Amino acid sequence: MKLKMTVLAGLMAATSLSAVQAADLRMSWWGGDSRHLATQEALKYCGEKLGHTISPEFTGWSGHQEKITTQLAGGTEADIMQINWPWLPLFTPTGEGFADLNEFSDTIDLSQWTDAELATSTVNGHLQGLPLSITGRLPWFNKTTFEKAGLEIPTTWAELEEAGKVFKEKLGEDYYPYEATGQDGLDARLLMTAYLTQKTGKTMIDPETLELNYSMDELVEALNMYKRFSDEGVIIPWPKVAAGGNLVLNENPNWSDGHIAGTYQWDTVYFKISDPLQEGQELVPSSILLAEGATNDGVYRKPSMLFSISKNSDNQKAAAEVVNCLLNDEGAIDILGTTRGLPASKKAFDQLMEAGEIAPEQIEAHQIILDATGPTISPYFEHPQIAQAIGDTLEEFAYGQIDAETAADDIIYNVNDVLDRLNR
Repeated sequence: MKLKMTVLAGLMAATSLSAVQAADLRMSWWGGDSRHLATQEALKYCGEKLGHTISPEFTGWSGHQEKITTQLAGGTEADIMQINWPWLPLFTPTGEGFADLNEFSDTIDLSQWTDAELATSTVNGHLQGLPLSITGRLPWFNKTTFEKAGLEIPTTWAELEEAGKVFKEKLGEDYYPYEATGQDGLDARLLMTAYLTQKTGKTMIDPETLELNYSMDELVEALNMYKRFSDEGVIIPWPKVAAGGNLVLNENPNWSDGHIAGTYQWDTVYFKISDPLQEGQELVPSSILLAEGATNDGVYRKPSMLFSISKNSDNQKAAAEVVNCLLNDEGAIDILGTTRGLPASKKAFDQLMEAGEIAPEQIEAHQIILDATGPTISPYFEHPQIAQAIGDTLEEFAYGQIDAETAADDIIYNVNDVLDRLNR
C-alpha cells in the first residue's frame, strides 16, 4: 500500500510539473555580442533544467524600441521581454501593459529585491518587470590629473568650481575638471537636476502626480550655475564640444590623456571609461558633489532595464519560472555574470562578489549609489519628448541665444505641454 501511494504521488507530481514545463516560449532582448552569447547559453541551461523550449530573439540597441512597440500593438510580442525602464510610461502607463509579477510570487523569489527596488517598476500597484540591475550617476575623477594640479578630489560643487580656476592656472586653459554636455544635453540636465534636487528635496517630475516640480526661480538658479561653470572653464562649453565632433567620452583623446579629469557617469561604466586612459593614470569614483545646504544627495538612481512578461502570453507561469531561473539560479547567474550590469538580485550580486567577478572600483561606485539619498525619480525624465523639450532649450541657452529667464520659461512651458499630451 505504501509503495502504491508513493508511486501515485510521484505520478501526480510529474503530471503537475509537466503541465507547467511543457511550454514553448520566446524571449527578446537587445545588447552586444557578449550579452547575446551569455543569454542564449543561460536560456539553454534554464530550458533544460525546467523542461521548456525558449527561442531567443535578439538585436542591437538601435531600432529595438520600435520593434517592441510594433509587436505590442499587434499582440505578437515575446513571452519574456527585456524592457528599458524609461519605456514604462510608453508601454504600461496604467500598469496593465505587462503581466503583474506579483501574481507569480510563488514562482519568482521576489525577496531578492528590496521593496524600494520593486517600487521602481511598479505602476498603479502592478509589478510590471523585475529590475535587472540598479544603476545611478556619480562623479568619476582622474586622480592623477588632480594630483598634478595639487588638489584633492572635490566633494562639493563649490570645490569643483574652485578646481576649474586652479586647473587653468597650473595646468593650462585646455584642462577641465569636469564635463557635462552629452547627447541631447543629458549630462547638462543631470548636473542641473542633481543640484536642484539637493537644494529643494524635489525631483524634476513628480512620479506620482506627473507634474513638473521646479519653479521659474529654481530653474533660473540652476541655469546660471551651468553657465557660470561653462564660462569659468569648470566644464567644457557646449559649442566647443560640438566643434570637436561631439565625441563620446571613451573615444575622446582629451579624456584619455587627462585634459578632461572628471565626468558624471553610471556606476557600471568603470571599464568603458577607464580602459582608454593612458598608462599611469588612475580613475576613482567619488561621492556625489553636494550643494551648500543640501537636503539630500540628489542621486539619480534607477533600474537599468527590466525583465517583463507579456500579458498575452499563454504560458505566463512557465515564463515566470524562466525569469526566476535567469535571475536567481546559481548556474544561470554564473553564465550571465555582469552582462546586464551589477545584478539587482541579492543572491546574484553576492554570488558574483564571492567569485571575484566584480572589480573593486565597481563595488565602491555601486555602494555609493545604493547609500545615496534622494527622492524617487520618474521614468518620464528620460522620455524622448521630454528630453527634446529640455535639450533643445538648453542648447539655445548654451550658445547664448536666450537668457536664463527665457530658458526657464521655455522649459516649464515645453515640459508641461509634453506631460499634458502624454497623460490625456
